[in-house]
Amino acid sequence: MIALREIEAARARIADVAVRTPLVRLHAAEVPEGTEIHLKLEALQPIGSFKIRGATNAVRTAPEEARSRGLVTASAGNMAQGVAWAGRGLGLPATIAVREHAPQAKLTAIERLGGKVVKLPYDEWWQAIVTGSVEGVDGLFVHLVQDEGVMAGNGTIGLEIIDDLPDPDAVVIPYGGGGLTVGIASAVRALKPDVKIYTAEPATGAALAAALAAGEPVEVQHAASFVDGSGSRRVLDTMWPRVRALVDAAFSVPIAEAAAAVRF
Repeated sequence: MIALREIEAARARIADVAVRTPLVRLHAAEVPEGTEIHLKLEALQPIGSFKIRGATNAVRTAPEEARSRGLVTASAGNMAQGVAWAGRGLGLPATIAVREHAPQAKLTAIERLGGKVVKLPYDEWWQAIVTGSVEGVDGLFVHLVQDEGVMAGNGTIGLEIIDDLPDPDAVVIPYGGGGLTVGIASAVRALKPDVKIYTAEPATGAALAAALAAGEPVEVQHAASFVDGSGSRRVLDTMWPRVRALVDAAFSVPIAEAAAAVRF
């Protein structure tokens, strides 16, 4: 778990950048009677994603000497924008490794924020995430999931959820690499230990569901889909002990159902 004091410190540290997004109740015919579903609207962040929280916190807490060489990350697109945003605010260059089929809209957004894009085949891009480095690129590597500063920044979402909905039965978190899950779950469990923590990931790359079923990380077949920021071929070994201790269950969501949820 990430310590609650670290998450609370992150909330103060990023308050001038991250929007305190609303938690709104979903009113839809498909919601079962007697059930309340509330949505945390992180799409209202300046870059359209929660990633601005973790990226800003990680960069601001890094030693000045380490970040003076510039910033580096490997990302499907949203973390890239967060790192580029943080770099621009500090006058630092940001180099972003993206997988070769990353959406053009995200690449354009990265470049608009001053980031330099380096396209890599999926296997090389995934290796950059595993090793926390991009071959031939120097600078402070801001890991999109396993950096504790990133996780603490992500955890500020959990603080806001409990502020607005003090007694939820469960929190469902999209799972990509685990940084969002560990951050939010750490905050929620520290404040409300009995709340269930569930994750959702696309069936085209449901690595956490497979790992929980097997009792250890296993390789799964991964296929590209419009859900490009979630799902992977394997749970990172460094993240497995953290998520295993915090997650009660993982849901594998068919792509058609994910598309239907977006339309709500």
